[in-house]
Amino acid sequence: MKRHLIVAAAVLASLAGTAFALEFRSVKETGVALYDAPNLSAQKLFVVSRYYPVEVLAAQKDWSRVRDATGGIAWIPSAALSTRRTLLVTSDKLAVRDSAQDSAKLLFWAEKDLVLDMQEAPQSSWVKVKHRDGSIGYARISGLWGL
Repeated sequence: MKRHLIVAAAVLASLAGTAFALEFRSVKETGVALYDAPNLSAQKLFVVSRYYPVEVLAAQKDWSRVRDATGGIAWIPSAALSTRRTLLVTSDKLAVRDSAQDSAKLLFWAEKDLVLDMQEAPQSSWVKVKHRDGSIGYARISGLWGL
């Protein structure tokens, strides 16, 4: 009996570790609708732009249940999602610098709701990002959503 409890606890612990893994994707095209159910005849909740980041919560056949930066949950056709990692600026203004230091040269200010490409995995409290104009720099992760 005790052995079964230990095995069950080990299985639950391994599942718990994977249950909380975050999976972020971006929307492939402009004008993709998000729905309140996994069906094209369901109510359209809103439309998102190309590269908008979403967190995938679950997948069901050809649909993915996603969360956006506001916490809203909706369904999107899985084919409309890309593995491209993008980040949404959530701060009113976010400094992007030439290295991962507050004292580094300021390259540009990223305004709220701007989408940036993630170039590398975050390190410490910084992440390397790329603006659509080609500028590359480092931003504090506290001002971004999608990590």
